[in-house]
Amino acid sequence: MVWFYLLSGLFLGWSLGANNAGNIFGTAVATKMVRFKMAALIGSIFIVLGAVFDGAGATHTLGKLGAVNALAGSFTVALAAGVTVAWMTKLKIPVSASQSIVGAIIGWNLFTGLPTNYHSLTKILSAWVICPLLSAAIAMILFKLSKYFLRQRKIHLLELDAYTRFGLILVGAFGAYSLGANNIANVMGVFVPAEPFQNIHFAGFLTFTGTQQLFLIGALAIAVGIFTYSYRVMITVGSQIFKLSPVTAFVVVLSESIVLFIFASEGLQNWLIAHGLPPIPLVPVSSSQAVVGAIIGIGIIKSRGSGINFNVLWKIGSGWITTPIAAGVLSFVALFFVQNVFERPVVKRAASEISQSVIEERFRNRAGEGEFGEKVKRFSQELKHGQPFLYPVFGAQK
Repeated sequence: MVWFYLLSGLFLGWSLGANNAGNIFGTAVATKMVRFKMAALIGSIFIVLGAVFDGAGATHTLGKLGAVNALAGSFTVALAAGVTVAWMTKLKIPVSASQSIVGAIIGWNLFTGLPTNYHSLTKILSAWVICPLLSAAIAMILFKLSKYFLRQRKIHLLELDAYTRFGLILVGAFGAYSLGANNIANVMGVFVPAEPFQNIHFAGFLTFTGTQQLFLIGALAIAVGIFTYSYRVMITVGSQIFKLSPVTAFVVVLSESIVLFIFASEGLQNWLIAHGLPPIPLVPVSSSQAVVGAIIGIGIIKSRGSGINFNVLWKIGSGWITTPIAAGVLSFVALFFVQNVFERPVVKRAASEISQSVIEERFRNRAGEGEFGEKVKRFSQELKHGQPFLYPVFGAQK
C-alpha cells in the first residue's frame, strides 16, 4: 500500500523532469551545442546526486508550510501538483513544481482546517520574486565578464566552440545537481512527515536515512521524466523567448545554477552564519523563473529588450500565476473525494491521553457537593474499570 501512495510522488517527479529539465539544458540543446541524449544522461545523474546528498535543506521550509502527516493526504497533494505540472507541460509552458506543490499544500491546509504558516509562505513567495531578478542580475554581470574575457583573449572560433560545449556540459551538471538539491522537496517533501521507510545502516557507520531513500526514488522519477518528455520544453526555453548564441546559453545556465544553489545549500548557509553574515533562506525556488529571468537579463543587455518575445513571456507568466491556484483547487477537491468517497484518512488528528489521576486532579477543586460533583465521582469510578479516556485535540470539549 505504501508504494501505491508513493505513485503520485513519482508522477510529480516525472512531471518535474519533463518540465524543469528544459531549464537546465534547454539553451544547450536548442543551440545544438549538446545532444539531447547527452543532456538527459548528465542531467539525470547529477539530479540524483543533488537530491540524495543535499536535498534536505529546502524540505524543512516546505514542511513548515503544512505538515501533511497521512500517506493518503500526501498521495493526494502530490497527485494534484503532478497533474497541474503535466498539464502545463502539455501546453509547453515551463512552470515549476515549487509553485504547484505550494498551492497543493495550501489546498490541504484549507481542507483539513489546519493553519497555514504564513511566515514560511511569505519566505517562499518572496524567494519567487527575488529568484528571477537575482538570476537576471547575475546573467548581466556574467555576460559582461564573458564579453570582456573573449575580447581580451581573441580565441579562435573552433577553439571557442569546443570550450563552449564543454562549459555547457559542466554548468549543466552543476545546474542539475542544484535542481535536484532544491526541487526534490517539491517531489517527496510531502511524504517526509509520514515517512514510510526505516533507516538502513551499512557497516555500522554509514546510514542511509528514510528521507534519503524517498529522495532517491523521487530523483529516479525525475530522470525518467527527462528522458521521456522534456525535449519540447527545452526547445521552448532555449529558442522561443530570446534567440541565444552558444556563449549566452552558457551564461544563462550558469546564472540559473548559481541561483538554485544559493537557495538549496545548507553548507553555504552555515558558512554565512559562521562568519556573522545574514543567512539565505533554504527555499524550493522555481528553476523556470530562474532561467527565464536569466534570458530576459541577456535580452535587456544585448538589445535593450527589443529582441524579447513578449507574447511567449506573457504566456509563461500567466502559467506561473495559474499553476499554484489550479493546484490548490485540484488538491482541495481531490482530498474531498479521497476522504469521503474512498474513505481514506487524509490527516492524522493527534490525541491526548488523559488518565484517571489527571481527571481527578483537574476536577478536584470543582467537584463539590451537588449534581456536578456526583457526575465527576461517577465518571472517576467508570475510569477505574475501563480504558483511559481520549480527548481529541481538534474539536475537544474541555
